[in-house]
Amino acid sequence: MVNEKRKPISILWILLILFIASQSFLVYFIIDNSNQNKILINQTESKLAEQIELNNKDIQSKINTLIDSINSVSVEQSNLQQELAQVKSSTSADFSGIIEYKIKGVVTIKTDVSQGTGFLITSDGYLVTNSHVLLGASFANVYTYEDEKYSAELIGYNDIMDIVLLKIEGSFSNLVFGNSDKVKVGEKVLAIGNPLGLSFTATEGIISAVHREGINELPFYFQTDVSLNPGNSGGPLIDTNGKVIGINNFKISGAENLGFALESNHAKLTINAISEELLNKTIL
Repeated sequence: MVNEKRKPISILWILLILFIASQSFLVYFIIDNSNQNKILINQTESKLAEQIELNNKDIQSKINTLIDSINSVSVEQSNLQQELAQVKSSTSADFSGIIEYKIKGVVTIKTDVSQGTGFLITSDGYLVTNSHVLLGASFANVYTYEDEKYSAELIGYNDIMDIVLLKIEGSFSNLVFGNSDKVKVGEKVLAIGNPLGLSFTATEGIISAVHREGINELPFYFQTDVSLNPGNSGGPLIDTNGKVIGINNFKISGAENLGFALESNHAKLTINAISEELLNKTIL
């Protein structure tokens, strides 16, 4: 009888052990499966992050390419517009295209004793005018085409060539010198200046003669029939290609249409001599 009573108890223990074992296995299976899922999720997240990063790089590369293409088109369009303006001015009497692009490089110079014209020769603010424009002045202010005012710093000057080099702070549109040795009598030219205080006035004419002697008795001047008046001094004489081929310097008093401009090659030599001596560098 005793053995028969223990038998159900033994079976019960066996069942209990089996139940606990099955539950332990189930818990282990659940935990292991959860860990496997976490690993898969982490791997998926990592792959997704890598794909997103690759997609972002690809998109940014395409955006950069598009921006470069737009900038290239803008530059090409601007260059084309300038070329068309040059063709227009060289095949007709119309300088409007040249003026539109070049007038922003011209400045008005006002001192406490006089006023004149100048023009920017570098994009970082170096500009030139005639030194007699600043004669006796204690300060000089520069006014751009946009009517912005700047205080000018004197870099240096050459009284014999009547050139002064100034500096203003900022970024600007500048004019470029052409080769005056290639200029021929009869070529059309344009002067932009400040005659009698009328800022940014444009007048046109032709080259009447080359290598004329100036007040300094040097044969470095163009004779031109372009109308020049007080205030034009120091302004650019521009050819049909939009290049500066001379610096308007003086006119014969009492005479009509007898103006003189320092030829650009001599102007460049003078400007570089000033900058090399005082700035230890060539700016043109």
